[in-house]
Amino acid sequence: MSAPGIAEDNSAESDWLAVDQYLVDTLLGADPSLDHALAANAEAGLPAIDVSRTNGEMLGILVRAIGARRVLEVGTLGGFSTILLARGVGPEGAVVSCEYEPKHAQIARSNIDRAGVGDRVDIRIGAALDTLAALADEGAESFDFVFLDADKENNANYLERSMALTHPGSLIVVDNVIRRGAAADPDADDARTRGTRAALAWLGADDRVDATAIQTVGTKGWDGFAMAIVR
Repeated sequence: MSAPGIAEDNSAESDWLAVDQYLVDTLLGADPSLDHALAANAEAGLPAIDVSRTNGEMLGILVRAIGARRVLEVGTLGGFSTILLARGVGPEGAVVSCEYEPKHAQIARSNIDRAGVGDRVDIRIGAALDTLAALADEGAESFDFVFLDADKENNANYLERSMALTHPGSLIVVDNVIRRGAAADPDADDARTRGTRAALAWLGADDRVDATAIQTVGTKGWDGFAMAIVR
């Protein structure tokens, strides 16, 4: 989806793909566990909407940079990003990941266990808003890092529910907030774009957080992510 007045540039996207591959080859190298996860996801028919390798590794670095030991993820899918988050928290850390689809959770559990980080990951199956409420009711220990990458229509609700599970200094990352520029269109009629705009408005208005957003290009096209730190 393109923003009004912005044409698709296939040659530019080809360049983005080439640069992303160069960055993976130069900075990251091969990763059999992640390659297996993507292959298993494709074989099982899961949608190919995992974070890119470079963005996923960025999540792991952010987790390590703030010394996070507890991570909350909304949107497990096949566990690609979950593996990187689990690596980031280290052997003594924990990741709680929320997934609506039981089939996705089953594939993710296999991928995560195969990657050797299964003992750090608790996959909660069900509607994420219910799971987040249940975690709060359980008196769950607060999370140092939150990653939101599920249905965009609910992002503002996920942000609000997640706040009860954070502490001052917690870092929140929301994926897919640019949507090929559609996020800047106040007349957008796509529900995911409207949800994204609501989440960005929430981040800008809520005085409990300080937030920014970054545009990105690469294997996922033109998109970006928002980051917020809890005051």
